[in-house]
Amino acid sequence: MSLMMPSGLPDDAIEVGRVLDAWGIKGWLKILPHSTLPEALFSAKSWFLQAPDVKFRPGFSAFSGTVTINVDEAKTHSDSVVAKISGLDDRDAAEALRGCRIFLPRSSFPAATKDEYYWVDLIGLNVFNREGVALGCVRDLMATGPHSVLCVEYDTIREDGSSATDERMIPFVAVYVDAVDIAARCITVDWQPDY
Repeated sequence: MSLMMPSGLPDDAIEVGRVLDAWGIKGWLKILPHSTLPEALFSAKSWFLQAPDVKFRPGFSAFSGTVTINVDEAKTHSDSVVAKISGLDDRDAAEALRGCRIFLPRSSFPAATKDEYYWVDLIGLNVFNREGVALGCVRDLMATGPHSVLCVEYDTIREDGSSATDERMIPFVAVYVDAVDIAARCITVDWQPDY
């Protein structure tokens, strides 16, 4: 497909979604975004694609490596995103991209508003409580409906004296989160180690 330009991934590339399938008969793609707020997909005029995992789609042959595609239009449709790609004009060509992983450079994301954060920026931050006690490091976030939850990983000692890694869940809401300092790579919370 000549609409795809071979390229490399930017150093700050973040996986933001996956092509689910073709949408309609005119070459639109149905996308599963990795975020409930896929503004980065809407604002980017180009996306980086990589082939799907061979377990998900064996025999994929639309391209190899990483390619760049130009996006004419992207919009919300039900619980997914649909997108029109430049030069992709029929359903068969769109279906050929099923399972492809979509990446964007982090630097192209729209600026977050005050007290809003991209999950990718929170992962890896150290978490401390008001007393300065280290509670661990944010390993992941989990959407629970009304709010997100920080999955904080920390080291612990088992009864037999061996070391292990454990996890605590802290709701990412203002009543528990006092401050997020991306530059200092830390989050301050109203939380105790034994909660």
